[in-house]
Amino acid sequence: MKQLLLLFGATLALAASSAMAQAAGYVKTTRGQASIVSAGKTVPAQAGMALAVGDMVRTGADGSLGITLKDNTMLSFGPSTSFTLEDFLFAPAEGSLQLGGSIAAGSLQYVSGAIARLKPEAVRIKTPTGIIGVRGTRFVAVVQP
Repeated sequence: MKQLLLLFGATLALAASSAMAQAAGYVKTTRGQASIVSAGKTVPAQAGMALAVGDMVRTGADGSLGITLKDNTMLSFGPSTSFTLEDFLFAPAEGSLQLGGSIAAGSLQYVSGAIARLKPEAVRIKTPTGIIGVRGTRFVAVVQP
């Protein structure tokens, strides 16, 4: 029985560490209505919540949200925003660097992290009418209906 409990505990620890390894970043600040849509499930955003590739950030008319990715890229979202994190690879030792996202509506302030400094062409943010290629350290994008 003791061995079974140890095996079960080790399995849980491995699953938790695997889930943490998949986190691309974390919610740092929220105000008003803000949520994360992950695997089809919408949950209210809270400081410390992990963000993974494929997750969507949504803010309401009174909402804002700040995220810091593992490479120290900072993303700030204003009211009525919908943004999806499409790609994130940060393994500089292997040369694997990629950051991609898509903003469908609202506003985004971007401040570069390590990916943009090491490989600027690896950062791309899509909008409904174009693609932003990062070559500097910061930008603001506003997508209006």
